[in-house]
Amino acid sequence: MKKILLICLSIVVLFSSCEDMFEPEIENNLELQNAYTNATYAQGLLLNGYTRIPTNSWSFNEVATDDAVTNDRNSGFLKAATGQWTSMNNPFDQWRNSRSAIQYLNQFFAVTDSVTWAVDPVISKMFNDRMKGEAYGLRALFMFYLLQSHAGKAANGELLGVPLLLQHETVTSDFNQPRATFEACLQQLYSDLNKAEELLPVDYTDNSPVPAKYAGVNPDNYHRVFGASFMGRMTGRIAKAIRAKAALLAASPAFNSGASKWEAAANYAAEVIDLGGGLSNLTRGDSNNDLQWYTTTGGIDALAAGANSPDILWRGNVGTSNDLERNNFPPTLNGSGRVNPTQNLVDAFPMANGYPISDLANSGFNAGTPYTGRDPRLNLFILVNGSTAGTSNSVINTSATSPTNDGLNKVETSTRTGYYLRKLLRQDVNLNPSSTTTQKHFSPHIRYTEMYLAYAEAANEAWGPLATGEHTYSAYDVIKALRRRAGVGTSNGDPYLESIKADKDAMRNLIRNERRLELCFEGFRFWDLRRWNSNLNETAKGISISGSNYSIINVENRSYDNYMIYGPIPYTETVKYTNLLQNAGWQ
Repeated sequence: MKKILLICLSIVVLFSSCEDMFEPEIENNLELQNAYTNATYAQGLLLNGYTRIPTNSWSFNEVATDDAVTNDRNSGFLKAATGQWTSMNNPFDQWRNSRSAIQYLNQFFAVTDSVTWAVDPVISKMFNDRMKGEAYGLRALFMFYLLQSHAGKAANGELLGVPLLLQHETVTSDFNQPRATFEACLQQLYSDLNKAEELLPVDYTDNSPVPAKYAGVNPDNYHRVFGASFMGRMTGRIAKAIRAKAALLAASPAFNSGASKWEAAANYAAEVIDLGGGLSNLTRGDSNNDLQWYTTTGGIDALAAGANSPDILWRGNVGTSNDLERNNFPPTLNGSGRVNPTQNLVDAFPMANGYPISDLANSGFNAGTPYTGRDPRLNLFILVNGSTAGTSNSVINTSATSPTNDGLNKVETSTRTGYYLRKLLRQDVNLNPSSTTTQKHFSPHIRYTEMYLAYAEAANEAWGPLATGEHTYSAYDVIKALRRRAGVGTSNGDPYLESIKADKDAMRNLIRNERRLELCFEGFRFWDLRRWNSNLNETAKGISISGSNYSIINVENRSYDNYMIYGPIPYTETVKYTNLLQNAGWQ
């Protein structure tokens, strides 16, 4: 009898839950229309764009280039660099992240004009203007990342970008959209930036005058919307810098066959530089501190909320951690030594007198004491054998005969090249398990140094090393100031630079080398080599030190095909959508 009752009860329970089984309850998702009366929800769509900015963290994709290798055998970048880069396995992919960001931003555009941002209609309109300006700027930024990662030539030779997504997509939308041309994508990017500049202030401050378009608005109310409390969000200044980045990409050999785009790129970069005071930041008496913007010397610990140090145009949030150090300190400092700079990069640093180390007649380079008399940036950015590091200034022995695990290939976390990363790391972090400490860090989205180098590169191509176009400085002037800031050629007038200042080709090589040094480990090298059509297959080299003997060693071969100067469209997308052409060479 009990068994029969249990069976009956089970049947009752089963059929009482059939409604849930066959007709699921509506998911707990807000409809888009809820944003009209919920400003927090609407703003969340915008803020989703900020959270997806790729430079919110470090990629260290340099380990896929001639600048570095990694001892992390599971690294996607290592696999890509050694022959496993496919359209199904792409560690450089921005298709999903950036297109998702644009979709959220398009959702924001679909609702923002109907949102009640504030009770006062005038203030509500100003909030709407500002956040629309932010959204336009962010949409342009993500278009830049899509073009950098996925633009390229299809099998028919046409230079393509990505599908233009300008409207909020729904489940009934036609997702089988073709790729627009690279030029059409670039023009859309510029259009978004123009709208961003129309709607945004150059900077957020509490003492700026009320613009004419808001005539009659109380200054306190204006600054409630456009004041300093919003520092860190998209501004007119940032929009100008994004335009300069995109123009440099478009002017580069992989995407350009004419001279006019170089001139446009130079002018856009100069606009940002002039807004920051011209070359004044590079000629300040303490400008060399900018080389260490990530340390106390560079002012990170004294930064007020939202404020920037002199070389930082836009940055992510300041956070307290020791993750960078834990991943990259040498083993004796309780780190995992993940990013190992190469001998290739070390050799790119000139001597302090400005001459390349390959110029044996003038540089004074001595292969027996290879780190003596070098460009000061070498020891700022890279731990070489005999460097001191950490809170106790421990001597780091990277030699092949080192008695410590810091030595070449000693253990899995040892260096593979004879070098460890120093740049970006706080030497005042202690990873000792008994007294672990953390320090402040942030990642820059855009530095003024990037703008100076963009101008130098574009101006040299557009007008030559010494011409200034419509500006007051030349490519030569910028490079001279950058090298002086670094402490290169300061005691002798930089005769190497003077000897090539009228040679466009030699200046091009020097500008590219200065870019390599100044921006090392900040995620530029991989993209620069590709946009320049440069060789991606330089073997990564290291140094094996035994006593006073220094031997150059091959560490890791690169295995890129020629078509890989353009990245792939994800395979899963080209399979789903027949109108989505793949870049030539990719499957």
